[in-house]
Amino acid sequence: MAKLKITQTGSPIGRKPGQRDTLKALGLNKMNRSNVVEDTPSIRGMVDKVAHMLKIEPAN
Repeated sequence: MAKLKITQTGSPIGRKPGQRDTLKALGLNKMNRSNVVEDTPSIRGMVDKVAHMLKIEPAN
């Protein structure tokens, strides 16, 4: 299955609690942290919710 490398580029300060929780669920909690996740519909939905705070690229 395909994988995505997601990197947090924006701060969760001043964001809605749901967006903060989504970042934690994606394994991100600090600026410039990265995580490699499976490319599933549920992950895509979470990424779309906080896309303005992420950099998304395919993982090798």
